[in-house]
Amino acid sequence: MNGLHELPLIIFTVLAQSTVGAWLLFSWALYRNNSAQSKQYLHKVMFILLALLGLGFIASILHLGSPLRAFNSLNRIGSSMLSNEIASGAVFFGAAGIYWLLGITGKITEALAKVWLALTAVLGLVFMYMMNNVYHINTVPTWDSLLTSLQFYLTLVIGGSALAYGLLNANPHKTYKLCHVAYCYLVGLFLAVIVVIYQGVGLAHIHSSVQQAVNLVPDFANLQALRFTLLALGAIVLCKLPKNWLLGVAALAVLFAEMIGRLIFYGLHMTVGMAVAG
Repeated sequence: MNGLHELPLIIFTVLAQSTVGAWLLFSWALYRNNSAQSKQYLHKVMFILLALLGLGFIASILHLGSPLRAFNSLNRIGSSMLSNEIASGAVFFGAAGIYWLLGITGKITEALAKVWLALTAVLGLVFMYMMNNVYHINTVPTWDSLLTSLQFYLTLVIGGSALAYGLLNANPHKTYKLCHVAYCYLVGLFLAVIVVIYQGVGLAHIHSSVQQAVNLVPDFANLQALRFTLLALGAIVLCKLPKNWLLGVAALAVLFAEMIGRLIFYGLHMTVGMAVAG
């Protein structure tokens, strides 16, 4: 199927966006008045976010072919969106990793921790902005639109909310409430439905001299139906059945669902050819 050849990028983008979204919610939780036991738990499970992000970066290196190519891609920072993406991602990963190390060892003051969390959150958003810009290519009409930005940022909301909810809810010492996290997920899901409807209608009006956009992913409707079925099940668990093991399964299902959406995204890649309308 179109898009499967970009599996490393599918894994990288979805995991990166979801972990940044979850990191933002973890930062919010750590800003609350937590007990020492609660903070200790939060710092421990933050490692899961770093591990997922690390897995995403490994996948991106596989896409490039070798670690050397990853380093070479940094040669054009400032002029290349790909270089900016990799650089900003590395800076965020480094800042998040240092915070986790200081937090887990207890070698950071509360005041410095809040400043560092805020800085890392900003770096995460910069990383997401750079990643989004990589795909706004004027010769790829199926990508160069507001819909691409919405899809990427909605994965941050949907994947990040599901991942964070599961990890934050398992905290036996929590004093924070998670209803707003579920609301974020539901809003993200609602907006994702609107985006897909709008995208489905718009594809009929995009074509080159040799391709029709609607023919690029023949299973568009079926794949989106599977994706939203999984996302709806995730919503049911978050809102009605917030048991720890079910939340873990739901988070995995949501990440898989977003990877289906990203599979469709890469499958819709087309160049303008001789002429394009839409």
